Amino acid sequence: MQQLTDQSHEIDFHSEKYKDAYSRINAIVIEGEQEAHENYIQLAQLLPESEKELIRLSKMESRHKKGFEACGRNLQVTPDLQFAKEFFSGLHQNFQTAAAQGKVVTCLLIQSLIIECFAIAAYNIYIPVADDFARKITEGVVKDEYSHLNFGEVWLKENFAQSKAELEEANRQNLPLVWKMLNQVADDAKTLAMEKEALIEDFMIQYGEALGNIGFKTFEIMRLSAHGLAAA
Repeated sequence: MQQLTDQSHEIDFHSEKYKDAYSRINAIVIEGEQEAHENYIQLAQLLPESEKELIRLSKMESRHKKGFEACGRNLQVTPDLQFAKEFFSGLHQNFQTAAAQGKVVTCLLIQSLIIECFAIAAYNIYIPVADDFARKITEGVVKDEYSHLNFGEVWLKENFAQSKAELEEANRQNLPLVWKMLNQVADDAKTLAMEKEALIEDFMIQYGEALGNIGFKTFEIMRLSAHGLAAA
């Protein structure tokens, strides 16, 4: 890990190329936390018995957003929020459609599994190559993200039998979007010393573990994961 951490010393955080790429990556994490904040509020309406916990998670996401806004200011970078909104538009639309139809399982898969695993993977790969200020912020955020992932895992595990078919369909619809998103930011991520292959590997590990914790068998996890790889 020490070797990884030292990578950050070779990066010019103030070069125009770095700051240009950072304007989009920083916007993505800001918008991702905003999406999560709004999604948890909607989930609180769909799951009134868990309202208190979901509102707590939504407030946590707001704090994360402020932290990442501070990371941008620290490097004197203006986040490209319009780019980020378009980046999340597919998952955003699918979540809104599912919420309108009362499909709690699909909403939880999108927010508590896909978006949280995507975030954790990105933060894990970013931390060793981040500037000192952003590293401290991001390390704190990752600890929180695991608790969000845990909420979705626990609920889906408790309701696995009746949720399984919808989970498989939601996975089929949404996992390909993740690969499209990763491809879209591969060049910017590389400028920040984040390799696309490492992002994919970390995401697959996080997502596979989450599916296993819910109740899917190993061969089922491989089949579900293949829906994303087919779009890569």
